[in-house]
Amino acid sequence: MTSTTSSERSIAAAEQHSAHNYHPLPVVVATADGAWMTDVEGRRYLDMLAGYSALNFGHGNRRLIDAAKAQLERVTLTSRAFHHDRFADFCTELAALCGKEMVLPMNTGAEAVETAVKTARKWGYRVKGVPDGRAKIVVADNNFHGRTTTIVSFSTDEEARADFGPYTPGFEIVPYGDLAALEAAVDDDTVAVLLEPIQGEAGVLVPPPGYLAGVRELTRSRGVLFIADEIQSGLGRTGRTFACEHEDVVPDMYVLGKALGGGVVPVSAVVASHEILGVYRPGEHGSTFGGNPLACAVALEVIAMLRTGEYQQRAAELGDHLHRELGLLAGGGNVDAVRGRGLWAGVDINPALGTGRRISEKLMARGVLVKDTHGSTIRIAPPLVISKEDLDWGLERLGAVLA
Repeated sequence: MTSTTSSERSIAAAEQHSAHNYHPLPVVVATADGAWMTDVEGRRYLDMLAGYSALNFGHGNRRLIDAAKAQLERVTLTSRAFHHDRFADFCTELAALCGKEMVLPMNTGAEAVETAVKTARKWGYRVKGVPDGRAKIVVADNNFHGRTTTIVSFSTDEEARADFGPYTPGFEIVPYGDLAALEAAVDDDTVAVLLEPIQGEAGVLVPPPGYLAGVRELTRSRGVLFIADEIQSGLGRTGRTFACEHEDVVPDMYVLGKALGGGVVPVSAVVASHEILGVYRPGEHGSTFGGNPLACAVALEVIAMLRTGEYQQRAAELGDHLHRELGLLAGGGNVDAVRGRGLWAGVDINPALGTGRRISEKLMARGVLVKDTHGSTIRIAPPLVISKEDLDWGLERLGAVLA
């Protein structure tokens, strides 16, 4: 009789008792530190995904864990019915990091995008003067902003969208990177343009040079808000605090999440001016856990770490190295394209070699964890604390799988 491993038993139980809304790789992680994870059998893996950029500062980052532990001993939740002593500092510091004035904290990225949508509509009616019920937001195809019913209403990914209708109206989809199409879509009822500066889920798609600057100029001239979803691209991932900075662009509204919670707790936020977020009155929007003391304590440490510039510099320098090495692999015939910026890359595998899923499984067998998207693409996004030696170790194994 063949005995089963702890991993196999855990995976079988998960398959039986959890909804199949994900298709994880068959690894069961028990512990993690820095850029490395260890499974229940003691096998070590190099994490080259970093929780889709939620773990920019690595697993078990000492500064973040210490901040969380200290706060756990004091108070973890008050709800927004009362003030707490970390809230004002969090809002003040995050606003300053973004060069803005006000913060509306939430928990998950999808909640923050929903908040941005509601904010833009409310601003459109209260400030711009759009007739009630006619506010329109322009978005890009291949976007990924979350999975709520409103957000999937403007998705072009049928896997995320199918069978979840009826869909929320008020959105127009244009090709990503096409400034002329965007300009044609903006009309008097348009309140906002919502974009990812780099599209992560789509395969780390970087827009053409000048596109973000063009969006900024267009939205400013037409009296439309530019909302940048920097949930994956922001907070150091691309070698700058925000991906918009690569074109010296400052949007009207930042949507943040993932790395803001340091991989410790879910933290998200919308950050904008008084004119924009000042449209809210008590009772019009909220969250019991949004801006809770534990979340604020961890996020404050994240902000302090980003203020040093160390992590942005590491992402820029190691990112240059990453893209040089991936460029060499692209010359071998088994990689069709490489895209990205900083410590973030999408690698299109020649379909003749295998699917992205199959390549991810082969890498897992060699001790490297990545994840596939859209069939033949794998995403690489290691923690920003990864060493060059570990990064090269992972890239060597990718090269062996692609050989």
